[in-house]
Amino acid sequence: MYTELKVYQFIIALLKKYGIRHCVLSAGSRNVPFVHSIEEDSDFHCYSVVDERSAGYFALGLAQELQEPVVISCTSSTATCNYWPAVAEAFYQGVPLVVLTSDRNPAMLGQWEDQMIDQVGMYDRHVRKSVNLPIIHNQDDEIYCKRLINEALLELNHHGTGPVHINVPMKAYNNSFNIKKLPEVTKIDRLELETSGDVWDEKIEKLKKAQRILVTCGQSSFISQKMKENLTAFFARFNAAVSVEYMSNVELQEGLNLNICMDARYAIPKKVKEFLPEIVISYGGNIFSGIKEQLRKFAGQFEHWLVQEDGRVVDLYKSITTIFECSPEYFFRYCCEYAGETSVNNRSYYNALKGYVDSVVYPDFPYSHVYAIKKVVEKIPSESILHLSINDSIRITNFFRLNPDIKVYANIGTHGIDGCLSSFLGQAAATNKPAYLVIGDLAFFYDMNAMRLRHINNNVHVLLINNEGGSEFYFNRMWKNEASDRHTTARHKTKAEGWVTSNHFRYLSACDKSSMQETLKEFMREDLDCPVFLEVFTEMRADAETIYDFFDLSRPKDIQSETLRKSKELIKKTIGQEKAQKIAGMLKK
Repeated sequence: MYTELKVYQFIIALLKKYGIRHCVLSAGSRNVPFVHSIEEDSDFHCYSVVDERSAGYFALGLAQELQEPVVISCTSSTATCNYWPAVAEAFYQGVPLVVLTSDRNPAMLGQWEDQMIDQVGMYDRHVRKSVNLPIIHNQDDEIYCKRLINEALLELNHHGTGPVHINVPMKAYNNSFNIKKLPEVTKIDRLELETSGDVWDEKIEKLKKAQRILVTCGQSSFISQKMKENLTAFFARFNAAVSVEYMSNVELQEGLNLNICMDARYAIPKKVKEFLPEIVISYGGNIFSGIKEQLRKFAGQFEHWLVQEDGRVVDLYKSITTIFECSPEYFFRYCCEYAGETSVNNRSYYNALKGYVDSVVYPDFPYSHVYAIKKVVEKIPSESILHLSINDSIRITNFFRLNPDIKVYANIGTHGIDGCLSSFLGQAAATNKPAYLVIGDLAFFYDMNAMRLRHINNNVHVLLINNEGGSEFYFNRMWKNEASDRHTTARHKTKAEGWVTSNHFRYLSACDKSSMQETLKEFMREDLDCPVFLEVFTEMRADAETIYDFFDLSRPKDIQSETLRKSKELIKKTIGQEKAQKIAGMLKK
């Protein structure tokens, strides 16, 4: 029988998955849930050593002779300190120990709680990995907890061996052992280049049998020609679809941009489930596409294979099962080379997803930020660079088709508004190619000091969408009342013209379709003798509604239909946002 504490259930289940059987246990109350759960489990070989300092060294010798990891487990406070000498010795000798320290409720740290010290990261640089597990309240906590345990156990023998530390806080002492069966857990496999070919072959066989493989291409500033060829070959060989967005800088003829179809405001779970893959293969950095949030809703219902050169655990879809510690170029080449000639993409999955993408209906957009961005990005010439500041600039640009061979950047590593203009100017300074920036007003005014840099070339084209504040907060329905326009959307009436002209830019502006058309030709010129700046004036509430109106044209009809949304907006305008929300809250109760 096992403890009712899920955190220890996960630890025990994963120790079994990793084949870790030997445990050196020191007497104490906080680790009783772990000790009593394993002491009569035939999968574990337990040793009792009361003195923690001795226990640490005993486990060190045990692990050295067995040539396998050994667990040491103790209660909280000074018991954990007594492990220090043996942990340090294990670190410098490269001996794999799992240091399992029990802990108390983190909210009570420094509150004169009995037998409690700060144990988080206490072994500092003398362990290969240190994790502090969450107190589990919901499914997200469970996913996070299991990932952290996997991360720690994976480092026992990752490019060398040594100790790892797992700290286990708990709110209250638990002495109930009513669980007959441990929960299902996923051991994350990490395959290195040196990993046995048999393991790689097993994965390739799984690929050959799969009918729905989705490759998601993350942000990459450089993609080699060989990488494009290998990805193209992979698509042809397996039943795959490839999700691309402009920041991935992958130009694949059969690539699918899912930004509209998988946006949380567009797609419904029923439609997403219809296209749910069996295997997701991801590489590169962050992605902007709503596919990230949509797949997370179905966590655990598919396998996620991560191609990550440094072997880090990046559980993008909360479903990670395998890490391939190699370059994406190597991964796709290896899979193709060893798949055999019989494997060919039947395109069934690809065609289904493509049909969904092609079902999007494009209107004649009214004057708005969508209209302005469309007019510019569709005219950017090939062999240019394009920087997209966060959110709307990225979202809207991905609505439309760019000319080929445009290199796209965006600061989505952190998703902050600071530094978009400065980053763009640095990119533009490093090339003679035409350079374009699409930026919103809050991001521009935040970073406006960059306009006076001395390294701004005549290849610079800046499109500023000045819609009087942060339209993202209207788009995300975070706007609550008129006060929100002061403190959240930061509504303003500031213009950029004075600052722009004082820094020797050619200044242009537009406030409707007619003036937009008039200025566009001048803005797109490549023979200007100074950098050019186009300030487009729109209004953020109307801009947000333009996107929703666009989504509603082809959105699968459900409770969030166009009619219902329009009705809600009418009610809000009639009785006010706050009253409408109060009524909605009462109805939910």
